[in-house]
Amino acid sequence: MSPPLLQVKSLQKFFTMKRGFPNPETVTVRAVDGVTFDVQKGEAFGLVGESGCGKSTVGRGLLRLIEPDCGDVLLDGQDVLALNKARLQAVRRRMQIIFQDPYASLNPRRTVGQTLAEPMVVHEMGSRTEIHERVRSLLNEVGLQPEAVDKFPHEFSGGQRQRVGIARALIFQPDLVIADEPVSALDVSIQSQILLLMRGLQEKRRLSFIFISHDLAVVRYFCQRLAVMYLGRIVEQGTVTELFENPLHPYTVLLREASPIPDPQVRRDVPRIEAEVPSPINPPPGCYFHPRCPKAMDLCRRQYPPWRRLDASRGVACHLNG
Repeated sequence: MSPPLLQVKSLQKFFTMKRGFPNPETVTVRAVDGVTFDVQKGEAFGLVGESGCGKSTVGRGLLRLIEPDCGDVLLDGQDVLALNKARLQAVRRRMQIIFQDPYASLNPRRTVGQTLAEPMVVHEMGSRTEIHERVRSLLNEVGLQPEAVDKFPHEFSGGQRQRVGIARALIFQPDLVIADEPVSALDVSIQSQILLLMRGLQEKRRLSFIFISHDLAVVRYFCQRLAVMYLGRIVEQGTVTELFENPLHPYTVLLREASPIPDPQVRRDVPRIEAEVPSPINPPPGCYFHPRCPKAMDLCRRQYPPWRRLDASRGVACHLNG
């Protein structure tokens, strides 16, 4: 196997905040706590988990939109976190992001043509005519008509705006695209169109994706491998087939069973996940999932399970699989 395009090792990001009144105390939010994974060239790698598990913070940390506290992010062996501002700007051309909200991520005062042209002007990627032609080519590639170049974001539907966001991510012909819940704000019928578009672009350009989502059905369709996150940590990792056919961590099992099956003839009992998600400010002792786990043991309440690697792609952090 060739070396991975991206290697993430022990990535960590904590936030400090004040809470309480009238004498506020400073507390620490453990948003990302030692996340490790890698992404191969041309692969779609999924990060899944409930809201607040830290998956979006991981994505933004990789691009240094949020500065990680520690860890390593290696792009083709180059340490992204050690780069100065000038060198980081060059590396960012190889790593782009598609944001969750296609409307909030676009400037409402700029036309689509101005939005797509600005990065090319800043990076001096050609003459005015060449940039204009490049903008039209990008719009055509994502399925928008040439006249879209003179329209403002409010004149588009949600799916069309997300197509603009995808076009913007392709401007520099990146190697890696971080897709942060790219279809969660769209209607189901539009979701399928955007996923088909992204898959076509992945095959055509041999793009690598980090696909962040809480929807396992979407991840199952789009990704080849995935990691399941819970309260800032990865609890299981493997191929999509392995995690859907033979999940090892109880949390992965519950996520899979809670994912709806698009077949009205299928009937199954969906297990209930008891209790609320613990606070990342004050996580429980031992395994973070034990207050909600139907198979929790005394050991789970005392000690966080070590990461156990089963093979090159499969790993799990659970005492039941020790």
